Amino acid sequence: NYYLEAMNIGGTIINMPHFYSTLHQGVESSPLDYINHAKYLGTDLSTNEIIVSALDQLSTSVPINLSLIAGISIFPRSFADKEIIIEYLDAWNDVHDDNEHIYYTDLAENLTSSLGTMIDVISIVLIVFASISLVVSSVMIGIITYVSVIERTKEIGVLRAIGARKKDIARLFEAETVIIGFSAGVIGVVITLLLTIPINLILNAAFPGQGLGAIASLNPLHGLLLIIISVGLTLFSGLMPSRVASNKDPVVALRTE
Repeated sequence: NYYLEAMNIGGTIINMPHFYSTLHQGVESSPLDYINHAKYLGTDLSTNEIIVSALDQLSTSVPINLSLIAGISIFPRSFADKEIIIEYLDAWNDVHDDNEHIYYTDLAENLTSSLGTMIDVISIVLIVFASISLVVSSVMIGIITYVSVIERTKEIGVLRAIGARKKDIARLFEAETVIIGFSAGVIGVVITLLLTIPINLILNAAFPGQGLGAIASLNPLHGLLLIIISVGLTLFSGLMPSRVASNKDPVVALRTE
């Protein structure tokens, strides 16, 4: 019995037959036998679909025992064709016994998995650096706001002298930190969106015909979330300096040069 069924997935090249065969001992075989049997199954094979160079090494007079087919390498033109082939193989394995299963290795999936693992590691490293930068940025914003409070001590005294309340002074500096955080968040999102354009162009040029599309993109909800986080961090960093400004004695503040 032969278990060879040819698939004609647009432009697919099948090389080095890899399907499991249950050719029994004593059966004589030749490349022409495989092609004739495929035609009997209703598929007209040609060298464009199957390259039978591996089968040329088979003897037509030596008895054959079990699996004689070394392997089949399939090179789909697109990921869509690859999925069709994998679904076909999985469907075959689901309805056949273990000794008739077709075992395959998805090299593209393995490569994608390896790249995914590498990207995950890089992402973790970037997250660590981003977390450190967020802490440092928060501290720096707090320091800058505190320096601003010191430089504007006399202005604070004038505002308190004309009737401004403590919470008004605090809100003044808090509003400034919110504006800084919002501006920084918007600038960061805009730069990210601009960077996705050349990244997508480079990737699509490096891998033509793969239909990658806009692989680098920024979800609008994620962009909004980043802006909110930026505003929250700057507001948190400015809370302490704004409280210091609101608690200044108006008389002492007015005497400050």
